[in-house]
Amino acid sequence: MARVVLASVLTLAGMARAAEPIDIPSWFTESFLDLRDDVRDAARERKRVMLYFGQDGCPYCKALMKVNFGDPAIADFTRANFVAIALNLWGDREVTWTDGRAMSEKRLARALQVQFTPTLLFLDEKGAIALRLNGYQPPDTFRIALDYVAGRHEGQVAYADFVASRTAARQAAARTAEPFIEPGPADLPRLLAAGDKPVLVLFERAGCGECDELHRDAFKRPEVRELLSRFRVVAVDVGGERPVTTPAKQSMTERRWARSLQVAYAPTLLFLDREGREVFRADGYLKPFHLASTLDYVASGAYRDEPDFQRFIQKRADGLRARGRGVDLWK
Repeated sequence: MARVVLASVLTLAGMARAAEPIDIPSWFTESFLDLRDDVRDAARERKRVMLYFGQDGCPYCKALMKVNFGDPAIADFTRANFVAIALNLWGDREVTWTDGRAMSEKRLARALQVQFTPTLLFLDEKGAIALRLNGYQPPDTFRIALDYVAGRHEGQVAYADFVASRTAARQAAARTAEPFIEPGPADLPRLLAAGDKPVLVLFERAGCGECDELHRDAFKRPEVRELLSRFRVVAVDVGGERPVTTPAKQSMTERRWARSLQVAYAPTLLFLDREGREVFRADGYLKPFHLASTLDYVASGAYRDEPDFQRFIQKRADGLRARGRGVDLWK
């Protein structure tokens, strides 16, 4: 079994290396990868460390580098306030974490439970994680994250509240009711009591462009619709005042429940097992292939046996190709 696991890891690492390389901006720091030193050096410059986990062939990593950091205002702000360090999700370079433990890049990623690329960890002056971004964030929300960490707001206000205060209220176009979404108000104990399917909580926000894209495109794909049919789906507005009955049978507003779960990005997909426990969360921008993979990861129960979502994605993509189906990670 150990040989099989090792072979799988090596195969995946080889695929990552063979994929299209991601061009890292030249202003990223060439670090000796002792993050204790990086944190101290950054603090002396009144900066903080921004740790990037990525992999070759990752279209979301490419978007971060080309779209977000391709914006001069975002690039200049990041350079002025952060020491940016790039790590390879499958890499073998030795990294010394902030607690003194030394390990390879891929072992550190596993220890930190990195499931999406890109993942960004922003470290404070003591090496603690001030903010974590799982997956790609479009420029508007990414700039809010940079402001939050650069302004050292983490000790004053929860990130979800900071995002809510900075997100301009926009008039949302009325969405056509989706047949797979349970009618409100959200009563999680009732849905869980049915016991026939896991529950997917879809956290959205009024005026959220990424939420509209999800409904307009991904939710109309036959494969996605089939996978959604395996869940009981409930929609929650992260800023809403409608009542929610939580899995713990507490009554509160949508907004308060979202804050208690530290939901900041919209849309966020929160998956609950039949006992109401959170088993997986996707809180970054997703194109249809990765949305389908996320749904399949939970619906199939694969999350129980394969804790590494990236490995699951690779196996799923290989299986689709073996059946003659094209796989486009960005469509």
